Amino acid sequence: MKVSFPQAEEPDAERAEAARLLFAGPVDFVKGVVAMDGLPPADRPEVCFAGRSNVGKSSLINALTGRKGIARASNTPGRTQEINYFTLGDHSYLVDLPGYGFAKAPVAVVAKWQALLKNYLAGRPTLRRAFCLIDSRHGVKPVDHEIMKLLDRSAVPFQVVLTKADKLGPNAIKPVLEQVEAELQKHPAAFPELVVTSSDKGQGIATLRAIIAGLD
Repeated sequence: MKVSFPQAEEPDAERAEAARLLFAGPVDFVKGVVAMDGLPPADRPEVCFAGRSNVGKSSLINALTGRKGIARASNTPGRTQEINYFTLGDHSYLVDLPGYGFAKAPVAVVAKWQALLKNYLAGRPTLRRAFCLIDSRHGVKPVDHEIMKLLDRSAVPFQVVLTKADKLGPNAIKPVLEQVEAELQKHPAAFPELVVTSSDKGQGIATLRAIIAGLD
């Protein structure tokens, strides 16, 4: 049976304001984790952001929190080699995962942090949702299916967030949404709702904040 993947509705004013206040509150970098035994205590819900290198994870986290430098962006694919933890007040953890796919790093280093990524996704009991970032200009690529299959096997619900929507013309997003919807039919863990964002223009940021704020 075909599953529909509509765009997430914008939150009402009350939910949007509550989520804005949450993200406007304390957001602190906790640590960068390079091994499973370095993870912070699983004492609160957490959400993670996954995506291939340079899809815009750091920029999205910065836009969500309204802080330009909270997550470090890099023009070098694969620069982020750690699982970076941030506290969202006392509410939850925001987790920035290493970029997957192409990376300008030694093969052994890439293999090490991809193994860490897999172990984290399969073994973190407080992980409420993974947000899979997809570049609006390219849609779902074969490498994206690798992480999605891992999330399927780990029974971790994931929601696709399309990034860099401002790089497309007003009508160009439609075929991308259709391609993403078709590709997500293959993944039982996919949450049936898409979020279209632009970190530069603020598109979809309030919606994504409200989704995260509503996950307990």
